[in-house]
Amino acid sequence: MSHGTSTLTRFGAVRNYPADLAAVSIGAAVAYAIVTSFQEGSGLRLLVTFPLALFLPGYALVSVLFPATARNVQDATSTSVDTRPRGIDVVERLGLSVALSLTIVPIVALVLPVTQLGFTTVSTAATLALVTIVLAQMGVVRRLRTPETERFTVSPVASLTRLRGDETGITLSSAVLVLAVGLAVGALLVGFLAPVSTGGFTELALYGENEDGELVAGEVDSAIEPGESVPMTVSVDNQEGEETEYTVVVQQQRIEDGEIVERTQLEEFGTTLADNTTETSDVNVTPTLEDGESVRISVLLYQGDPPAEPTNENAEEDTFVWVTTEESTDE
Repeated sequence: MSHGTSTLTRFGAVRNYPADLAAVSIGAAVAYAIVTSFQEGSGLRLLVTFPLALFLPGYALVSVLFPATARNVQDATSTSVDTRPRGIDVVERLGLSVALSLTIVPIVALVLPVTQLGFTTVSTAATLALVTIVLAQMGVVRRLRTPETERFTVSPVASLTRLRGDETGITLSSAVLVLAVGLAVGALLVGFLAPVSTGGFTELALYGENEDGELVAGEVDSAIEPGESVPMTVSVDNQEGEETEYTVVVQQQRIEDGEIVERTQLEEFGTTLADNTTETSDVNVTPTLEDGESVRISVLLYQGDPPAEPTNENAEEDTFVWVTTEESTDE
């Protein structure tokens, strides 16, 4: 009397270990090692991220759910009672692998933040690799418990023969599935390889010293004596994603009825900043004011050279402070 589970002996299991699930397990482990060993932005790291996130976990899960291969038409009609495990063809298996992977990844992303591991690149890669390997081993057990004649196996020659045969051509549903999966994967690849530019940003800030000598935003002296200079610190923060040249223009602006009636340039200087760096520059400007008069000191920031007529409207960033001269008390 023979049993379908006779292949579960020690040597039989090793001899019949599915090559595709072995490759999936090894691939997941290698992908994890590369993701955690190479620096962010590495081409190899990006390359192995795709199968780890978009294919391997789903393929392992499909192997658990469908250990048997698909039946052809003759097998389906030869018996009235179906005692065979339900199987799917190669095209459906590949399509479901991507679809289930796209289901597993969001679940991992939702669970990790509430654990001690946190939601990081390392923890995500480790979790996906672990899930893939565990599911693959479960798939091995399921497949080896399936009768050998009904078991799904990876055989390129047999697959080509089936595809060329008249009795088992690719169905319309399989073709639509492949097309949908291809479009989804293509969109994801475009998103990863050519992400929409966020444009970066630059921050401009104006600081002054408080009584303790510390730089504080907005603490620029607003009341001065006639002819007195105004000390200020200009801060430029480059988050543009690349090295950028800047020009800072400091203007005195006289405003009447909400309109700028006169502009006087007090200072101009340039600087070049690497990405993700901040530079502060100490500036002393001396407004030309009458007693009791108020003017606006505007700091205008440009990438590269400024235009012939710098204004608050054409500046990349701008900030300002009002300065007023105190009326003279001399007799």
